[in-house]
Amino acid sequence: MLQGKSAIITGGIRGIGRAIAEEFCRNGADVLLCYRSNEEKARETAKELACHGTKVELFKGDAADPQTAKDAVAKAKELFGKVDILVNNAGITRDKLIMRMSETDFTDVIDANLNGSFYFLSAAAKIMIKQKSGRIINLSSVAGVKGNPGQVNYSASKAGIMGMTMSAAKELGRRGITVNAIAPGFIDTDMTAVMTDDQKAKIAEAISIGRTGKPEDIAKTALFLASDGASYITGQTICVDGGLTM
Repeated sequence: MLQGKSAIITGGIRGIGRAIAEEFCRNGADVLLCYRSNEEKARETAKELACHGTKVELFKGDAADPQTAKDAVAKAKELFGKVDILVNNAGITRDKLIMRMSETDFTDVIDANLNGSFYFLSAAAKIMIKQKSGRIINLSSVAGVKGNPGQVNYSASKAGIMGMTMSAAKELGRRGITVNAIAPGFIDTDMTAVMTDDQKAKIAEAISIGRTGKPEDIAKTALFLASDGASYITGQTICVDGGLTM
């Protein structure tokens, strides 16, 4: 499905990012996995994904630093000759109630989640415009759709990503570039692993399908949006949440 394509995936060595990377590699894409820390995990992930027979390269840097985006995109162009797909997945949380949330708690999340996505989108778009083709997939969240207590910073960053997605889609559509967002619901990742089984069960009760999601659920949606089959879809935010936001 993605044979001959190349992709940049931020936050690509674990959780949702890793699941997307594996789905892309399984379907023929070469990938550049961007990560901020944990070199051992990065090397382990790259080795595992390379078993699918495509090129898997690593790039270390902080998504909140605009130079990281410029250097990562340039590296992908150098390695693969083009940049077909960008997945903006890198993100952090600093969950606190408003009265306890510091200015740094707020701005750190905005810098990593929203600003970082813009930096990579901007750098990749420059190459995609010259190619007259490209797929940009931004990871938002249902927190950006309906809000969450204790997540004013995170919800603001993810709502911003949805607005950025629509605006970028309108700017880039005539250049052969689609821009879409995925808003995951409650997904079993490292971020949710600290919750008890009782807490997870209560959340599952609010989900129409009756279960929490898996990273693979998001990866399948990303694969579709990156494929030729989604060439007439742009500016959309797809909630992959089991019906949580209905």
